[in-house]
Amino acid sequence: MNFVTRRKPIEFAAPDGEAGGEGRHLKKTLGWPHLVALGVGAIIGTGIYTLIGVGAGQAGPAVILSFGIAGAVCAFAALCYAEMATLIPQAGSAYTYTYAGMGELLGWIIGWSLILEYTVVCSTVAVGWSGYAEGFLASHGWAVPQVLAAGPWGDKPGLVNLPAIVITLLVTGMLLVGTRESATVNFYLVIFKVVALAAFVALTLPGFDASHFTPFMPFGFSAHVGPDGAKTGVMAAAAVIFFAFYGFDAISTAAEETKNPAKDLTIGIIGSMLACAAIYMVVAASALGALPFDVFAKSGEPLAFVLREKGHPLVAVLIAAAAVIALPTVIMAFMFGQSRVFFAMSRDGLLPTRLSAVNRRGVPAAVTILTGVCAAAMAGILPLKFIAEVANAGTLAAFIATAISMMVLRRRRPDLPRPFRTPVWWAVGPLAVIGCVYLFSSLQTITQVMFFIWNGLGVLVYLAYGRTSSRLATGS
Repeated sequence: MNFVTRRKPIEFAAPDGEAGGEGRHLKKTLGWPHLVALGVGAIIGTGIYTLIGVGAGQAGPAVILSFGIAGAVCAFAALCYAEMATLIPQAGSAYTYTYAGMGELLGWIIGWSLILEYTVVCSTVAVGWSGYAEGFLASHGWAVPQVLAAGPWGDKPGLVNLPAIVITLLVTGMLLVGTRESATVNFYLVIFKVVALAAFVALTLPGFDASHFTPFMPFGFSAHVGPDGAKTGVMAAAAVIFFAFYGFDAISTAAEETKNPAKDLTIGIIGSMLACAAIYMVVAASALGALPFDVFAKSGEPLAFVLREKGHPLVAVLIAAAAVIALPTVIMAFMFGQSRVFFAMSRDGLLPTRLSAVNRRGVPAAVTILTGVCAAAMAGILPLKFIAEVANAGTLAAFIATAISMMVLRRRRPDLPRPFRTPVWWAVGPLAVIGCVYLFSSLQTITQVMFFIWNGLGVLVYLAYGRTSSRLATGS
């Protein structure tokens, strides 16, 4: 049973790749501007372009409060991530931190949860992108047939969501080109996306109507099951909108490819989180001030819908175009993160080692292709709200584990040099854990059940393969 507690040494599989074996290390090509863009690209996406409608339907105007709560929880988690990423600048994110702080079995469970998180996020964003792409094409007279515009489950079922599959596979191809090349493309697309949101705010604020905020909390604060069987309330919306804020954890997966981890990771994680929190609150307030929440809540492209209703059809087309062009940056960021988690788990021997092979461009091609195919398959058949909540469950588990690992290592290894130290760590760590546990409890019951089923399957996989093939078990 020593596999339960055996811990990965901080120095194990050092970032220079020497301990990882030939062809098992990643090239250091990223600076802090790339990391901030990676974070903003991951954070600002489906959450504000599409899930603002879903959240408003659950919380009403108090969805702004939902944004604030989800953002606060993520801020606590981000501070924990910043310390762990600079302390252990290796690929793997929360999986690596948990492995080093709490042991191999829990590390595996978190890595398995991250597989759920990142792959499902890619699918979620692809479905959100599809909604905007369909609206953009329809405005130009090129309507996508319903049978090819949605999966078999959802409000308007079809056969398969073909646009979502196509964009997922295109991003996969882009990532295979190279890390720095992909990061550069992402940087410019992120700038375009932020400019589009600024235009939305500029056009909607002049018509701001405060009466749209009354009643402010029509569905109450705590999550509860409504007459239709779905959870409503501020916290229910926060549990879904939480999806809109995370993404900074994808930055930590790039730690091994960062030129100056101590400085660049701190700026990337904290900087992108603060910037996105401010943008979200302003955009949400502008949308609610422009139209009553129940008018745009069910739209698959709520921001563009608001602009059309306010008499700005041309700009609505531009907003839809911005989503079509820039939402793939989110898919890119999370697919990047997923491939690096797979890479780290493979290099540690918990998954087949051939998955950690790196091609001549410094890209782990096998795991990138695997991630892309799985994400495309899910995006083709599953509805947006369902897969967003499933992704949230995996992320919350990773955030909890990272915060606990930070506190454990503060106690067990106070001697370690920490380029960034979480302020008031004894308060920030517990607040991150408590907030994430509460958000997890606010998720749909079926989401929670699926999370535990997924991890139950993961434990079986570990016992059958990872337990004996681990590098710590074999001494390799």
